[in-house]
Amino acid sequence: MNVKPALLAALLVTVATPVYAQEPTFDPDAVRAHVTFLADDLLEGRDTGSRGYDIAANYVASQFTMMGLKPAAPDGTFFQKLTVREARLDGAPKLTLTFGGKDTVLSDTAQVLVRPSLGDKAVTLDAPMVFAGFGFDRPDLGFDDYRGLDVKGKIVVVLTGFPKGMPSELGAHLNSDKAVMAMKRGAVAVISVPTNEDTARRPWDKRVAISDGPSKGWVGSDGKAFSRAPGIKASITLNPDAATPLFAAAKKPLAKILAEADKKGGRPKGFALPGKASLTLASTWKDVISENVVAMLPGSDPKLAGEFVGMTAHLDHIGIHGKGEDTLHNGAMDNASGVATMIEVAKAVAKDRPRRSVLFAALTGEEGGLIGSDYLARHPVAKSDLVAVVNFDMPVLTYMFSDVVAFGAENSTMGPIVAEAAKKAGIKLSPDPMPEEGLFTRSDHYRFVQQGVPAVFMMTGFAGPGEKAFRDFLKTHYHQPSDDLKLPFNWDAGALFAKVNYFTVLGLANGDERPKWYANSFFGKEFAPGAAKADAPAK
Repeated sequence: MNVKPALLAALLVTVATPVYAQEPTFDPDAVRAHVTFLADDLLEGRDTGSRGYDIAANYVASQFTMMGLKPAAPDGTFFQKLTVREARLDGAPKLTLTFGGKDTVLSDTAQVLVRPSLGDKAVTLDAPMVFAGFGFDRPDLGFDDYRGLDVKGKIVVVLTGFPKGMPSELGAHLNSDKAVMAMKRGAVAVISVPTNEDTARRPWDKRVAISDGPSKGWVGSDGKAFSRAPGIKASITLNPDAATPLFAAAKKPLAKILAEADKKGGRPKGFALPGKASLTLASTWKDVISENVVAMLPGSDPKLAGEFVGMTAHLDHIGIHGKGEDTLHNGAMDNASGVATMIEVAKAVAKDRPRRSVLFAALTGEEGGLIGSDYLARHPVAKSDLVAVVNFDMPVLTYMFSDVVAFGAENSTMGPIVAEAAKKAGIKLSPDPMPEEGLFTRSDHYRFVQQGVPAVFMMTGFAGPGEKAFRDFLKTHYHQPSDDLKLPFNWDAGALFAKVNYFTVLGLANGDERPKWYANSFFGKEFAPGAAKADAPAK
């Protein structure tokens, strides 16, 4: 038996369970131990459905066992199993734009990117095109991009992102809902054209580099992959250079449209595009079994034990893929660091036995589109009431942070609890420093929000050295093989991140009242219209 010294050290550290006082001390070496194990090469990047992911899942289950937590899956284990479908392109798709009496055939990834289909192995489309601005169809919110447009049976062309100046969380939500809005209008496919801002943040060559991965989705009992927009048969991204002639033929220069979208409040109007688009697309499917690792801690107060506070962190990463010498994506920061801090918070909370019950979940499939969280949110393992979710995802632990950003906190009475937790931990709260990234909709907590559950997701902040460290990580290491244990981890920062989340979870689990959406919260009104609301605090 050949056990690596680093792995052996990790296992030895995790076996030691300290006895906490009322306020636990979080051990940086314990965080380090978990990350060391989960980000080791032996786990091969923890891709959903892989052997490496299963090893990681068993590791987390062993930690839950050591804490004395109860298995929460329906079969009496820690593993909520689900089938995940992976769709990959079978050959190169072909998009033909017909306008001005000519056919322009686009099949090179330098011009167009087409996602594999989870719904149909073969897709053939031939339809007119309509430009719909940012593609927002919410007149009740002042966004009427489809006004005067007939898109039934047609392909909708939209800009990526959302208008500048919008509240970032609302913009991120509407951006993630574009396919649904297009489907409800009768569209059959969506073509996205990146804005200038989007291109600056993610140049086309970077889009191409990450485009070779499969589409993924959980499979229902009917054998079909779940989709929120089943009527949309294809999702296409068009290089602005390739889109320019099409807009020119409509006598609507794309450069002017993109310049308008670059202005604060800029919202280009829609119009019919000339000609038509034809698409042929073939996909192959592979179904794999994966699991959410779920455990519960019963509440100590009989009156509140039927209410659950959820703690979530995604366990998966993106595995082995790409070209070059190193193709193994260890995911040390994304999200071994989040799982590690969640485990340490769980260990402390289990010792405290709070009034409400707590559900702990290490989730699969986040990188494939928040799959495990969507499955758990729609197939809850606890038949009791989930009242709040605290999500741990990719705290950047290369610096000692002095602030955190709490996404979602301003939408519910979770906000004051998070503020008090930050104060107890000796740090401050800061507003979203990267609204253009739309982070609120890009992690697992959001699937619970969509089921009406208030949620918060914290990330390490930008104060002091934070902005440079965070942006450097995103630019250089995010979803790259270099996200590994060679990064300059500050394990004391990991302990501090655990501390602020511990105070948050404990505040939620011990509060006299369950969290409530604020009456003026868009998300509360959108996803929990019948739930009791609280008055928003005065500004």
